Amino acid sequence: MTHLLDSIQSPVDVRQLPRHDLPQLAQELRQCVLDNVSRTGGHLSSNLGTVELTVALHYVFNTPDDRIVWDVGHQTYPHKILTGRRERMPTLRQLNGLSGFPRRDESEYDTFGVGHSSTSISAALGMALASRQKGENRHAIAVIGDGAMTAGMAFEALNHAGVEDCKLLVILNDNDMSISPPVGALNRYLAQLMSGRFYAAAKEGAKQVLKAAPPLFELAKRFEEHAKGMVVPATLFEKFGFNYIGPIDGHDLESLIPTLENLKHLDGPQFLHVVTKKGQGYKLAEADPVAYHGPGKFDPAVGLVPPATPPKTTFTQVFGQWLCDMAAQDERLVGITPAMREGSGMVEFHKRFPKRYYDVGIAEQHAVTLAAGMACEGLKPVVAIYSTFLQRGYDQLIHDVALQNLPVVFALDRAGLVGADGATHAGAYDIAFTRCIPNMSVACPADECECRQLLSTAYAQNHPVTVRYPRGAGAGVQPDTDLQALAFGKADIRRQGRQTAILAFGTLLYPALQAGEALNATVVNMRWVKPLDVELLAQIAQSHERIVTVEEGCLMGGAGSAVSEALQYMRLQCDVLQLGLPDSFIEHGDPARLLAMQGLDAEGIVRSVRQRWPD
Repeated sequence: MTHLLDSIQSPVDVRQLPRHDLPQLAQELRQCVLDNVSRTGGHLSSNLGTVELTVALHYVFNTPDDRIVWDVGHQTYPHKILTGRRERMPTLRQLNGLSGFPRRDESEYDTFGVGHSSTSISAALGMALASRQKGENRHAIAVIGDGAMTAGMAFEALNHAGVEDCKLLVILNDNDMSISPPVGALNRYLAQLMSGRFYAAAKEGAKQVLKAAPPLFELAKRFEEHAKGMVVPATLFEKFGFNYIGPIDGHDLESLIPTLENLKHLDGPQFLHVVTKKGQGYKLAEADPVAYHGPGKFDPAVGLVPPATPPKTTFTQVFGQWLCDMAAQDERLVGITPAMREGSGMVEFHKRFPKRYYDVGIAEQHAVTLAAGMACEGLKPVVAIYSTFLQRGYDQLIHDVALQNLPVVFALDRAGLVGADGATHAGAYDIAFTRCIPNMSVACPADECECRQLLSTAYAQNHPVTVRYPRGAGAGVQPDTDLQALAFGKADIRRQGRQTAILAFGTLLYPALQAGEALNATVVNMRWVKPLDVELLAQIAQSHERIVTVEEGCLMGGAGSAVSEALQYMRLQCDVLQLGLPDSFIEHGDPARLLAMQGLDAEGIVRSVRQRWPD
């Protein structure tokens, strides 16, 4: 039954409901999220956990005039449903459909585009200060999770906000989870705050007693702030200059709504700590919020079930097995992840080598410099990080690792297009932004077997190396069980042809081989963007009329650019066609279809070559 939800076209309709109807609305909204995600796949646990908070925010605040900024955006499906996008939910994360994250061009209620974590407080503060400067009376609300609060950027924003007099409300959505289980001192601190809830209960009980004696009640009110310091020390957030309220139950609308209404009328920066449960209302997700963080399609009545046939081995799994095998051989190896243990394939490594495993939380800058410090002391750090998240540690990559020429291996998962997560998570830029750094090397394995071999090659070097590989499975070439390395910086001719040579970087080798058959072209598995195999490149340029470079990365500054630069340096004349990702953001959709749309499948490569050279 969705009779209430059927009447909601916008938050204006939510605000017109009697308050006693809101729990029923929340129940219908939760079921709507579950029904849709089970059909499309997407983020589930986090969205089930923010239903009541979403209802309360749109009920109390005058959105979209009041600005809500959702951190990361994993938890915004209820928000999308209440803001006029319910009918489009079946298109979620599909080509030309709804984004899985807030987007400014999708709705006026999406005030800030997100996808990476820990940006909400900075953005909301910027909006609050802009409103103050323009003389506008509106609120800015940042909703941030306890996992995202571990990032330095969040604390930089808190540090600034605490000295500004503006209408800013920070809501800490504390569900004791990010994607992986929580880590670090901040999580312990929040747990202590929650365990101190006895103070709030004791205070309310005392009020009821003292109200019978008005003089004593007034005395108690004047004494309250001093008494609070004796029972619960001033919170970290109060030290930052915020008025801290909480923790309160984030699923109890009878607590949430009056609290938000009170905070709405207070001046200066406010901080509300709400406690929620990932997967709330769906028992299977409550029991295993990690598994239900981002499931594919499933039957809600049954839950997630193993596939009938074993899935192909993924690049992530290849990395995880390699990491364990290399660690068993070399006790210097340490593994580092910024809060992506499951996503990066490090669960088994954590079990087998707990003292050599470091989850630093959502803190990519720290992860990179931590690795640098370890490398200075003779350890061999391997940083498992998504390509899109290494962007956040770029200064540290240059200044702390490469400048000091430290032997750190960066295992870059999710390189290239990532499908349903879209532009915010695409690993399109790492070739361009790593190959330009002195001392760095860049490897692009073509398949699962080569991924393991190039990880071993990278580990054997005495300088920083990135090994980039895509999400999911590749050509299905099973890796060996040894730790054999390949020749450093050397390419391999996989097919001999005439006139045209296709230089393939990474997993696009396989569509390039198909195109090579159609074109009778030479096909080279380049393996390395830096160093390029310039000896082989010179041979190819001298024996072929034209060269085609193929890469699943941005064209500008990418592998094709490296080839053109090398040819120019060697003063070799050869017509070059560069194929890769265009100078535009590529949105969400099926990865294979997205690649085909960019002309990076076999047919697209053939078509591009024949258009360039019709003869």
